[in-house]
Amino acid sequence: MQADRSMKMGHASNPFSTSAPLDATAGPSLIPDLITRIPWPRWTLFIAILAAGVLLVSCLLCVICCYCHRHRHRKQPKDKETVGLGSARNSTTTHLVQPDVDCLEPCSGGDQQWGRLLLSLEYDFGSQEIRVGLRQAGNLKAEGTADPYAWVSVSTQAGERHETKVHRGTLSPMFEETCCFLVPPAELPKATLKVQLWDFKRFSEHEPLGELQLPLGTVDLQHVLESWYQLGPPGTTEPEQMGELCFSLRYVPSSGSLTVVVLEARGLNPGLAEAYVKIQLMLNQRKWKKSKTSSKKGTTTPYFNEAFVFLVPVSQLQSVDLVLAVWARGLQLRTEPVGKVLLGSRASGQPLQHWADMLAHARRPIAQWHHLRSPREVDRVLALQPHLPLLRPRS
Repeated sequence: MQADRSMKMGHASNPFSTSAPLDATAGPSLIPDLITRIPWPRWTLFIAILAAGVLLVSCLLCVICCYCHRHRHRKQPKDKETVGLGSARNSTTTHLVQPDVDCLEPCSGGDQQWGRLLLSLEYDFGSQEIRVGLRQAGNLKAEGTADPYAWVSVSTQAGERHETKVHRGTLSPMFEETCCFLVPPAELPKATLKVQLWDFKRFSEHEPLGELQLPLGTVDLQHVLESWYQLGPPGTTEPEQMGELCFSLRYVPSSGSLTVVVLEARGLNPGLAEAYVKIQLMLNQRKWKKSKTSSKKGTTTPYFNEAFVFLVPVSQLQSVDLVLAVWARGLQLRTEPVGKVLLGSRASGQPLQHWADMLAHARRPIAQWHHLRSPREVDRVLALQPHLPLLRPRS
């Protein structure tokens, strides 16, 4: 009995005798004991190792990318500088020229605020004519938008002027029109090319947009030249103003009736008396039909408000020219034409636009003011032939 108790007591005392060393090593060997005591499958160990490897590789890749990114940003200025020096013909020229190109835009001061104009000049020594090609304008100065058109003239050719058509709602019109002026070689050194740009207003005074005066003596006309020119401020005086005439046009295609209503004139020479308006139709460059208004005495702004109806079939509309001429008696008591307006397919500028508006808006009267042109200039455009005999109906 005592032996059994001693054996039990000795067996019971074993845990106490071995507990001291276990307690002494319990702290540092806790995680390995847990790993060894828990029955982990083998595939979990492989997954853990694989995940650790992927994480390590990802960290290395991130470090490499960051280093390369910083290194590239640090060397980018040197690369740019090298490219600029290596391609001197391209980049150096661009850097030197670009500020001048930018300055072509409207600047804070100087003549550049009025815009610029692209012209081509060609002189024919055989015919002694200078051919002016009005290509386009850019960056015109106006409030909002404008309806620009241009006058082209040469100082040595008094009374001769080319007028372009009106371009609606733009500050960079594309003209693409060519005109010729007779200038002998002896007159080239003292001749000046003048281009005036205007903002078209149908019922009010047209507003100037800019002006170019180019002395032909300073231009090498041995070759065809095409270049941009800066526009300057508009001139204080308009060239050879002969007055203006206001009238309306209405065409009815079904009946072929062309109605011309002469409304009024303004800006006529105060020395003129008994002004009236003559309306004339040309067919195939020959005089066809005509009529005239009553005379108005003692006024520079005569008011007529008279209507005239002409029968013009649609088939003949493209061959018809309409001419309105202001006539008056001058100081020599002789009636002479003061100025004319040419409309039709051979017209140009505002008159051509007016004629086109009439055809585009059939049955509706279209009224507009027109500047009077030199009678000699209009007659040269018409190149009139002898009177066209009218066919009389057989009796």
